[in-house]
Amino acid sequence: MGNNSSNTLIGILAGTAIGATLGILFAPDKGINTRQRISDEALSAKDKLAESAMSAKDTLASKASHLRDSFVDTVASKKMTLDEKVDHIMSDASHKTEDVISTLENKLAMLKDKNKKFQKF
Repeated sequence: MGNNSSNTLIGILAGTAIGATLGILFAPDKGINTRQRISDEALSAKDKLAESAMSAKDTLASKASHLRDSFVDTVASKKMTLDEKVDHIMSDASHKTEDVISTLENKLAMLKDKNKKFQKF
């Protein structure tokens, strides 16, 4: 629930409580009955406000939990992607190293052959 919605709900509950209290005060009845009605209405308004506060708290907790889970999933996804990229780079580097070693071995073999030809003379 947004801040604006909470304020609206509190305003409605406060208006209802004030209206009920004024209605009871101006209704012709004995003082004890009027005080009891005011007390009952105040307790009812308090209970409604407490329920609304709990509902707002639960909604906020749920949204916070959802945001946290979403953040954790996003971070885990990014980490996995980064790990995959590092693995790919390492694999490419390994293949390139093997290619360089093979090329150097071929060059060395060619140099040895040339050297043998020069030693025969």
